[in-house]
Parts: sequence; C-alpha cells; structure tokens
Amino acid sequence: MMLEQLIELDKKIFLFFNSFYTPWLDSIMIFSTQTFAWLPLYVFLLYLIIKNYKKESWIILLGIFITILLADQITSSIMKPFFARLRPSHEPTLTGLIHLAKNWNGEIYTGGKYGFASSHAATTFGAATFFFLLFRSTKTWIGWLFLWASFMTYTRIYLGVHYPGDILAGGIVGVLAGISGFQIQKRLKRIVEKRKNLPERN
Repeated sequence: MMLEQLIELDKKIFLFFNSFYTPWLDSIMIFSTQTFAWLPLYVFLLYLIIKNYKKESWIILLGIFITILLADQITSSIMKPFFARLRPSHEPTLTGLIHLAKNWNGEIYTGGKYGFASSHAATTFGAATFFFLLFRSTKTWIGWLFLWASFMTYTRIYLGVHYPGDILAGGIVGVLAGISGFQIQKRLKRIVEKRKNLPERN
C-alpha cells in the first residue's frame, strides 16, 4: 500500500514538473540531455586533472572510469531490467497527459522502455561527486557541478522520459559510485607511491 502511494505521488510530481514546457525549449532540452553537448566542460575538467596531477593523471582518469562504469552498469544492467518500471513516455495510463518533445528528425523522443533508475542521473551525479571530492580543498567553485547534474537530470523529466523517483534513485547510485571511484583511486595512488619509495634491488 505504501509503495503504491509513493508511485502515485511520483507520478503527480512528474506531471507537475513536466507541465512546465514551451515549444521553443524542446530543442534546447533535447540538445542539453545529450552527452556531447557538455564536451567543453569535460575538456575543461580533463585540463584540470592534467594540470594538477600530471604523471598521476592516469590514476584519476581510472577513478572516473570506475565511477561512470559503476553508475551506468548498476542502473542500466541491474536496476532497469530488475524493476522493469516503464518510463512515463511508455506508460499507457499517461498517454495524452504528458509533454513529449520531438528530436531533430521530427520523431518523438521517448527513450528506452524502462526508466528506474536513471542512468543520466547516476553518471552525472557520480562525476559531480568524484570531482567535488577531488578538488573541494583547492577549488571552492567545484560544488557548482551539482547544479549541472541537477539541470542535466531535470531535462529527463521535461522530456517525459523519467519520473522524479528515477532521478532520485539514480542520483543516490551516482553519489555512491563517485565516492567508490574516488576511494579506489586514492588507494591506487598510495600503492604507486609505496612502490616508488621501495629501495632498488641490486
């Protein structure tokens, strides 16, 4: 009973936020939800890594890779097929009630069949968490990455392909993945440092 009430509440919240649309925003949201749209940001973050960590950059990149891999696989390969919750865009009871945008081909953007939990939320919040932990002591502005992650995930609600619950669950997975990736790269750095300090064998 409680679960059913939560699901209904999730739908109501979704319909509320999804109703704030305007035709001229559709193409912007379609563009913003794509990974390549944020390429300048990724290049800038890569620059920061190389500038600050130089030869150790590969360790940081490995940590990011682990973060994204965990976030994506947990949501896409485990949660979505296990829970099998239809996206709003595929939910028959919501047909005609939600706003769905058209992509550049003129086709309605609906996403895949299942949406719980959001991979977009998981990967973006995972990346934001990782970089926040990495640079929080030297770059006070790094927390703004969570605003980017929030906007990125809001586009999924605007486009009608995720419920807020999908976003929340994906975000939690992402934060945990970001913490895990960060801790793994920290341990790896320690191992590398220890090996550097070992006396050379004759």
